[in-house]
Amino acid sequence: MSQTSGAPAPTKPSNWNLPNALTVLRIVLVPVYGWALLHDGGESIEWRTIAWGIFFVAMITDKIDGDIARARNLITDFGKIADPIADKAITGMAFIGLSIIMDTWWMWTITVIVLVREWAVTLLRLSVLKAVVIAAAASGKWKTATQALALGFLTLPLREVGDEVEWLDVPGEITWYVAIALLLAAFALTLWSGYEFFRDVWRQRDVIRKSSAT
Repeated sequence: MSQTSGAPAPTKPSNWNLPNALTVLRIVLVPVYGWALLHDGGESIEWRTIAWGIFFVAMITDKIDGDIARARNLITDFGKIADPIADKAITGMAFIGLSIIMDTWWMWTITVIVLVREWAVTLLRLSVLKAVVIAAAASGKWKTATQALALGFLTLPLREVGDEVEWLDVPGEITWYVAIALLLAAFALTLWSGYEFFRDVWRQRDVIRKSSAT
């Protein structure tokens, strides 16, 4: 005679939780950040500073909501979908907005390549890779951190502020070049981590093919 356990089946966490609320907040902040960044053609010191504050809040909440979700077992299907979308939306808005402001061929080239890579990886993770675990590589984590630093610095009115406050001209210029160096490093890490991701996907192509057929 078989015996069944009296332990109740684990219940799925509700989508109405703090991590998901922070994720939704990040999505809502995307157009607000874009508007502040591009206000007055990106020449406004005040609005560029506000845009930086919004970007900072978005990056901090990205870290906080993940930590809370894991610590309190609040990982939901909605969060798995919305969280990467929120991340790519805010960084994508930053890349596009900064490309509009800087209006250089090399910035637009970086933006297009980065966005194609980011959304290709995200869409793959959300679709055909549901049954396959592709672990996040260390290069991807470094890419995310370097990218956030670069976009955050470039959001600030580093060159514009020197026109208003003379003594900030040189520090602003130096910080701008540091930000460009970080951007180039993030771009290189984006290409490398993208290569690692698609390499790992190719190695597991048989598993992916079988999971897609079922």
